[in-house]
Amino acid sequence: MKDKSYRKFYLFSLAGVTALSAYPIYMGILAVNEMLRNGAIPMERYPKYIIPYTPISVALILGVLLLPLFQKLGKRLDLVCGGALSVGIFFLFERLMETNILVQTTEVVPLEGWQLSLCMVPPRQYETRTWEAVDVLLGGYSPAFKLHFYLISMVLILSLLNSFYGFSNMIRSKDNTRKKILTLQTITAFGFLGMCIWACFTSFYRGGELTVSALSALLMSVFFALLGVTVGVFAGSFTLGKSRKTAILLPAVLASLVTLLMYTGEMILLHGNLYRFGSGFFFDGLGGIVLAPVDLLIIVISGIITALLCRLCHR
Repeated sequence: MKDKSYRKFYLFSLAGVTALSAYPIYMGILAVNEMLRNGAIPMERYPKYIIPYTPISVALILGVLLLPLFQKLGKRLDLVCGGALSVGIFFLFERLMETNILVQTTEVVPLEGWQLSLCMVPPRQYETRTWEAVDVLLGGYSPAFKLHFYLISMVLILSLLNSFYGFSNMIRSKDNTRKKILTLQTITAFGFLGMCIWACFTSFYRGGELTVSALSALLMSVFFALLGVTVGVFAGSFTLGKSRKTAILLPAVLASLVTLLMYTGEMILLHGNLYRFGSGFFFDGLGGIVLAPVDLLIIVISGIITALLCRLCHR
């Protein structure tokens, strides 16, 4: 690292990621330590945000730490190498924590089942169904329930690494062509991370009903759309300079597809249902599908916003 600016950026990035990751890693260590000493963690002392934020933090720190190595060995594939390693590390730590940390409630349950119950608020009007939270805790867990949790985690890891790797390459090459799109990637990635943390502690103020409040509906809508936009800008950072159709349309389509995938994960979590943002035609499912007109609008909006942002950066 002979370039002074590059070295400063690398050290600042590593220090920043480590500082932001310190708390979830510290709480993860405390949880593992208590598990090893007592065999389980009492429910009231279990920090629910260690999943997935402790594995995400470890993955990001390693991804940034090895940035110079991957840029030296991987050349143009540095992000592919760094991203593959970080995602692999995430799933390794995630699975280890899910299956080996136990939570003490009325009985000892694996963290994978307990975490799911904390992230889902079962609608009261469906309590008579067979998919109550208690069924999850007693062994009804399936990794399919956490499709969107894993999707969110990968989006956070890859979008943040894209900013770190992208700006470091820009500093090394003195080429500022991608500066605008990488700045947008940084804004969307950290904005989405902030909303994820907000959701972790509040679940966006959902009650026990399928129909949520106006505030909850607004925040959930922004969250879903921002997820798609973050992925779309990620794609747009690599299609920059291509034909207009490739540089703008492809990221927009990808943004909408990822938003749809998020809805699919939510539907799996709620066993074929979705949270409703109101009542009436605009908020009710269409015919034989679960999606309502408002959900389709959010999916389309994520693509439109992505297209506008990519068009802003396209030359």
